[in-house]
Amino acid sequence: MTVGTYEMNLAGEGLRIGIVQARFNQDVCHGLLSACLAELKHLGVVDEDILHVTVPGALEIPLALRKMAETLQFDALIAIGAVIRGETYHFELVSNESGAGITRVGLDFGLPIANAVLTTDTDEQAEVRMEEKGTDAARVAVEMANLTIALEDLADAGDDADDEDD
Repeated sequence: MTVGTYEMNLAGEGLRIGIVQARFNQDVCHGLLSACLAELKHLGVVDEDILHVTVPGALEIPLALRKMAETLQFDALIAIGAVIRGETYHFELVSNESGAGITRVGLDFGLPIANAVLTTDTDEQAEVRMEEKGTDAARVAVEMANLTIALEDLADAGDDADDEDD
């Protein structure tokens, strides 16, 4: 194998993207979604290649992601939500469990998932971060979808070379 470099690819044309959005903290989640969709379109992902679903809150995001992943219809998924600290331990539980669930789905299915679930102390912090985080999620999803496809193509090319040696 020769040493090479894969350059970042933010071309979204032809990519199929699934988005799971929590409805809890709706204003922040809507801001995240708006920024994400605008960036996906900027990167060339067309509306027909985007499926957007909503769930009650951040703890429900991993299950919806898993069900989308099971369809094998997506090149990448995006998780959108906002967990804002309250006065109880519930913040830590929701933040940790939703984050772990999102990561587990991505690893179980070998599918890129951009995690845009904000975890902040205040509503104001979430509002300040929502546009940038939504934009970043779109970029991460497209970049990682393209990288995953390129690595799968590389693996397929290696399999073909092995077949020729037989």
